[in-house]
Amino acid sequence: MSNQNTSPATDEKLIDVSDFARTEYGLSAATQNAMLHYGQALMAIAAAGGKASPKEMQWLVSHQRKFGAPDEIITQYHAYDPNGADLNALASDTMTDVPTWSAAPSLMYHAIQMCSADGNYPTKGRARVQRAAKTMGVPDDVVLTLHALVEMETATAQMRKALFHTHIL
Repeated sequence: MSNQNTSPATDEKLIDVSDFARTEYGLSAATQNAMLHYGQALMAIAAAGGKASPKEMQWLVSHQRKFGAPDEIITQYHAYDPNGADLNALASDTMTDVPTWSAAPSLMYHAIQMCSADGNYPTKGRARVQRAAKTMGVPDDVVLTLHALVEMETATAQMRKALFHTHIL
């Protein structure tokens, strides 16, 4: 179901996103370009001059499907070459229905999660996120807080799995 509102900057139609996006992030709609460019920005951060790993790409596809990105957007991720991507340009074109939402800190939050998907976060992923945060003007204290948030969310999920006896070592 599509929202009839349009993005004020581009006149591009906002489309409804999933219940997951509404519940987890407080967003009800975004443009298709926002979904495309957000995923491309995440790929550029994870790739850092190379290519996102298969597990990072699997995280991106899974997350964007949960968010409500249509299949035609997800298909474009697989064809995208993130080398030389301009993170600020990609982020500036991410319009949602919440005027106070800012792409940069949200991208850092998801980049931490995506770059952690392949198990190499402490060595490679952290440096990629730090470089991207500097490029996008996200303050160090915000990035540090985002790291702590992701660590707490991961620990909470592990505790839930342990309590329900679904945690696999």
